[in-house]
Amino acid sequence: MRILISGICGFVGSTIALALREHSANNIISGFDNFVRPGSELNRVRLRRAGIAVQHVDLRCASDMENLAPVEWVIDAAANPSVLAGVSGLTSSRQLLEHNLFGTVNLLEYCKRHRAGFILLSTSRVYSIGALKNLKLKVEQNAYALDSGETLPVGVSSAGINEDFPTSPPLSIYGSSKLASEQLALEYGAAFNFPVWINRCGVLAGAGQFGRADQGIFTFWIHAWLRNRPLQYVGFDGRGHQVRDCLHPRDLTTVLQKQMSILPDGEQIFNFSGGAANSMSLAQLSEWCAARFDAREIAGEARERAFDVPWLVLDAARASAKWNWKPATPIADVLDEISAHAREHPEWLEISEA
Repeated sequence: MRILISGICGFVGSTIALALREHSANNIISGFDNFVRPGSELNRVRLRRAGIAVQHVDLRCASDMENLAPVEWVIDAAANPSVLAGVSGLTSSRQLLEHNLFGTVNLLEYCKRHRAGFILLSTSRVYSIGALKNLKLKVEQNAYALDSGETLPVGVSSAGINEDFPTSPPLSIYGSSKLASEQLALEYGAAFNFPVWINRCGVLAGAGQFGRADQGIFTFWIHAWLRNRPLQYVGFDGRGHQVRDCLHPRDLTTVLQKQMSILPDGEQIFNFSGGAANSMSLAQLSEWCAARFDAREIAGEARERAFDVPWLVLDAARASAKWNWKPATPIADVLDEISAHAREHPEWLEISEA
């Protein structure tokens, strides 16, 4: 099967490309990247050594895609992945939309031209910030947890947030760009008769992820802890009780292969995440770091930032029922992998910030 991966030299794109190549010798993997992210050139070397063709293509430029060869499936792993993108001053809101929305349109036009199937790697940040902040929480074992004494709203259970949870604004401009991409992908697929899957992912993490607090908090925290960089709990009670789940992107490999082997019949939007079993608060992550490295004091600032949420754990029950899927890598193994990489690459934060 010929598979094209956008953003192939990012952490997620390169991990999936190598895993798909290893999964089946019948997979002919190629991809492209614009190499604007620090460290992406390092992944180009790894991919080429594995026999995966990589081209320089800027997804925002439609003419860059004119000479791409036809494939059967496209996996869209290209995005500015920061919830602060477009508002932090590092990128403009227009640049964010050019990357995350208009770039998706260019990919969909490619799929329309070649009748290729399309898989969008979307995000848990399409779920409403207001609705998430209105959830009743309590502190248990140094982490926020749903208050079992309260009636839970639609789309929430002890397993987490499911696909029926509200997606009404505000989401962040980043979240809205991904939600709009989801809608356009489904519309293009229906209008031009090609298959589309939408995979909403929790926090993706693992060795080789670029260490930025706004994109890969588990990776950033461990690298910064080892390098004795300043760390601070920001928002809510200022004690690091905010919780996210964790998923290694290679755990998507089996379900991606299944999605590329059948046509959609019914639901096309699925959560994929580590879930409650693979979730952790920042305070708990600090406890993990202190047990393995030197103990540290972490400052706290209770002032909340606009797009932060206190608790976001995805429920992947729909994916489990449809695909018999579950995460294969426990969070302890993900953290150990990041830790080993951090010890081997003391310069990684500098590479990520370049």
